[in-house]
Amino acid sequence: MDIRTVRAMSDEALFDAIEDKREELFNLRFQMASGKMEDTNLLRYAKREMAQLLTIQRERELAAQIAGEENSDG
Repeated sequence: MDIRTVRAMSDEALFDAIEDKREELFNLRFQMASGKMEDTNLLRYAKREMAQLLTIQRERELAAQIAGEENSDG
């Protein structure tokens, strides 16, 4: 997943992508624990994508918070 694609997502699509990635991480961890995972790098890449998704979500939360503070001051 490209970061430009993530930044272009709507808030709802971002939330759905985070939920999907959480499910994928759960499944990958389960495969790792049961010894059925063939490519262990998949877990690393999924964690990285999850971190990117959560970072974008947090940036949007902070931007909304700052915009709300500016509107209440003026």
